[in-house]
Amino acid sequence: MALLWLVTLVWAFSFSLIGEFLAASVDPYIAVSSRMVLALLLFLPLLLKYRTPLKLAGQLAAIGAIQLGLMYLLLYHAFLYLSVAEVLLFTILTPVYISVLDYYWRYRQLHWRWLGPALLAVLGALVIRYQQLSAEFWWGLLLIQAANFCFAVGQVAYRQLDVGNAKQQTQQFGWFFAGAASFSLLAALLFANWQRLPDTPLQTGILLWLGLVASGLGYLLWSIASRQVSANQLAVMNNVLIPAGLLVNFVFWQHQVDWWTLTAGSALILLSLRWAGRSPAAQHLSDKH
Repeated sequence: MALLWLVTLVWAFSFSLIGEFLAASVDPYIAVSSRMVLALLLFLPLLLKYRTPLKLAGQLAAIGAIQLGLMYLLLYHAFLYLSVAEVLLFTILTPVYISVLDYYWRYRQLHWRWLGPALLAVLGALVIRYQQLSAEFWWGLLLIQAANFCFAVGQVAYRQLDVGNAKQQTQQFGWFFAGAASFSLLAALLFANWQRLPDTPLQTGILLWLGLVASGLGYLLWSIASRQVSANQLAVMNNVLIPAGLLVNFVFWQHQVDWWTLTAGSALILLSLRWAGRSPAAQHLSDKH
């Protein structure tokens, strides 16, 4: 769990950096593809030094292409139809997808108790992020749910792979970014506005941070940690980023925060995290390890 909390903190800062310094001036496809290529370059020496079985390399690349490449493509298109508040609102369903996919994948059956912590986490995030919905949002809703589903599929699929210990995962994780970089570069070639390149040292520095630390190290640590917790704990942690991101925005950029909703929603998310750790599914996972 400590690794998940650490990555959540890094991603909370990264979300603010994107919103404050990149979103209005750097094309999103260029920003995303830059992040994926930088992350790939970070792991390239390990890919060249250590040999990964062809099947596993293909599986990791496919997961990266879906979890990051396709997910980002769907996410950025959703912004054409939804406000930022609506996008944040609709991302809170990701924990439900993770719980459903993981337990069905493992046991080929479902039980309502497995969804309990995830649904409570969704309720907590909804309390924090609810805004008035626009009249025209159905296409955006479909796009963002498809993006959520891709992100959940990637996390759940990685939990099922035989990738060895943390050291072995680090040695072969570059294939994850090989898939993500390939997909995001293709999307950039098709959709990017190449007039909107980063043009200041600050923007370049932020992209380096996002690519090497937030994406490269962040997704590695998140993926390693995802195999050490229950699916419900992983699902809940997907929504912890919402209050964390709001706090970072308030502390560093003084963005307005509704402290009543933030406190209530955060309490529900923390309660769901405790519930996830005490659930039968979590106990089953600990017994396995």
